[in-house]
Amino acid sequence: MEGIKKKSAPTAAGGAVGAVNGIFGGGGGMIVVPLLTGVGKKPPLVAHATAILIILPVSAVSAAVYLWAGMFDMELFLAVSIGVLAGGFAGAKLLGAVSPAAATMVFAVVMLAAGLRMIF
Repeated sequence: MEGIKKKSAPTAAGGAVGAVNGIFGGGGGMIVVPLLTGVGKKPPLVAHATAILIILPVSAVSAAVYLWAGMFDMELFLAVSIGVLAGGFAGAKLLGAVSPAAATMVFAVVMLAAGLRMIF
């Protein structure tokens, strides 16, 4: 029974992350990182890298649903993709070069700024 509990909690958390990503079109990483560091007791750099890998299939599934529903702008997709790919590559390289404390601080500031931006 204990083994089932250990596997069901991450699965339930994953379901919440998938729902947030599907509803808001992103943002699942903002939930995954705190879950992995707080609940999962993973080091910050591992949590950030794992969050990116987790969001890839979640985003692919969400994108398929949006495509099927006709909620897609190809021109916008292509324009933004170029920047996202370059930024993702640079960010992944940068993450390996920063301290866990710095990564956590920057992540917290970005989350705070995003929350304030949504309020105001």
